Amino acid sequence: MNRLKTFFLMILLTAIFLLVGGLISGREGLLFGFILAMAVNFFSYWFSDRMAISMTRSQPLSENDAPEVYRALRELTHNAGMPMPRLYLMPTGQPNAFATGRNPQHAAIAVTAGLLRMLDYEELKGVLAHELAHIRNRDILVGTIAATLAGALMFVARFGMWGGFGGGGRRSQGGAALLIFRLVALLLAPLAALLIQMSVSRTREYGADATGAGFSGNPQGLASALAKMEQHARQRPLHGLNRATAHMFIVNPFSAKDLTALFSTHPPIEERIARLRSM
Repeated sequence: MNRLKTFFLMILLTAIFLLVGGLISGREGLLFGFILAMAVNFFSYWFSDRMAISMTRSQPLSENDAPEVYRALRELTHNAGMPMPRLYLMPTGQPNAFATGRNPQHAAIAVTAGLLRMLDYEELKGVLAHELAHIRNRDILVGTIAATLAGALMFVARFGMWGGFGGGGRRSQGGAALLIFRLVALLLAPLAALLIQMSVSRTREYGADATGAGFSGNPQGLASALAKMEQHARQRPLHGLNRATAHMFIVNPFSAKDLTALFSTHPPIEERIARLRSM
């Protein structure tokens, strides 16, 4: 099912690239959008793990530096009958984690420095089990492609705002109608990227919570970890990180309060915790 989602996601975002490029700069923009979509689709599929690691500035995490992480992950992969993913450390004080890669044989899990400091062993194990569940359920390719293409889509819109695609000579030809079309494209591109991220993220989090609880045998550990991580993320949201990566994380790394919560890439933490505690 997730392979089908990946295919349709690529087709949908390619169509959006073409639409945005065409509206911004006519035939030149259409060609640029098509070339960019093909390139991003190719690289996001084959190099999705490297892209996610690079976007978050994560570094390899050795067993000497984090023996408990390796011990917990070995227990979980043994329980799940899965290969051991590569481990990375994201240098931030916010407790969080994400998984990336196109399949279980080419997967990686990144944890933040704050996660290692703030969680006890059972909570850490619950978080790793959740990320391992994303790998088992093959959610990570869909999520990583969505993150990569959403970022590229917003780049296209911003590039067009400054007269990209060689469209400067067409401005006088299109008149007010062309200007309106461009403004609509610039407004809708980020919204389309956000809606796509939300559609591939919210439902899969519930599934990963349930599957991960089965791997760890202790849903309360993950529930406790989620409560701690959500509280810290609200108090100290991440800065300097591309918002297109938000849905990759186990909790939203950016603040989502009041009306902005309606457009969050994650389901409500309270609902996730309630489901875990009822297991």
